[in-house]
Amino acid sequence: MNKAEAQQPGASPEAGSSEEERPTFVEGLWGVRYQVKEISRSVAFYTQELGFKLDMQNPPAFAAVSIGDFRLILSGPGTSGARPMPDGRSQEPGGWNRIMLRVTDLPDRVAALKSAGVNFRNEIEVGPGGKQIQIEDPDGNPIELFEPAHYAR
Repeated sequence: MNKAEAQQPGASPEAGSSEEERPTFVEGLWGVRYQVKEISRSVAFYTQELGFKLDMQNPPAFAAVSIGDFRLILSGPGTSGARPMPDGRSQEPGGWNRIMLRVTDLPDRVAALKSAGVNFRNEIEVGPGGKQIQIEDPDGNPIELFEPAHYAR
């Protein structure tokens, strides 16, 4: 699309590009928050089973674990990040939104995690983008292990 086309009414820039950046107040990604029932159990799962690094913890309320540039915030009951909503809804573990962790040799990882007693939601699914499977942390929060197609064997 050229500038003349971009200035036409109803025209929009190509996906992934823009003539003009929109201002935003978002400075970047801080992390993802998961509600958990027991901080020490969750820290053990993420560090021992998945290889995350413990960044900080304040049991029984809060912990932060990371892997690479990704930070996962674990909020225990009673923390500010777990308080009920004004309409009374509780923030609880579980659901279907999930973090995706890139792995290699997915079948080998699955076998090792099954041996460790990790709970699986499904079997390995294969699609055009790669292979994936869902596991759960001790509180039922979903985690997708994803092997991109270019790594798939």
